[in-house]
Amino acid sequence: MRHLKAGRKFGRTSAHRKALFRNLVGALIQRERISTTLAKAKELRSKVEKTITLGKRGTLHARRQAFKLVPAKDAVQKVFGPLAERYATRPGGYTRIIRIGHRKGDDAPMAFIELVDREGEAKPATKTKAETKKETKDAKPKVTEKKKAEPKAKEAAPKKAKAPVDKKKDEPKKDTAKKDKP
Repeated sequence: MRHLKAGRKFGRTSAHRKALFRNLVGALIQRERISTTLAKAKELRSKVEKTITLGKRGTLHARRQAFKLVPAKDAVQKVFGPLAERYATRPGGYTRIIRIGHRKGDDAPMAFIELVDREGEAKPATKTKAETKKETKDAKPKVTEKKKAEPKAKEAAPKKAKAPVDKKKDEPKKDTAKKDKP
């Protein structure tokens, strides 16, 4: 049993696994949306969120810890610059996982993992629960007037003309075979 054994092994050595996730964290921070397997995305989520939380601290010690998780210097600068500003008021939950089906080759479940509130993303107008409750209490029930049902005038539909009857069909068929005289 795997009680209290956190994390997935992915059939790799610890060094290979560490290198894999360092590269995935760097790619996600740079591109802000990547496609990977669902299991890797779920494991990657915690590492990226820890890195962004380090960026929000902004200290030298936090920057040195971030370099342990992210190999690229420009990715770390992005974490401590634009991403720290973007998520300054957000207490967590910087990533979103969207399932996208199965991979053709081996039928592995695939997913997009992306940073929430990206620049290219349309921001939906969301309201808090308190605002929606207040609106429902303030809203008065609308009284609609019933329209009187007006009787519809019966329109005379034009009568269809009868199709001409084929007289040949009604007549008995004549024997067309020639009869020999005896």
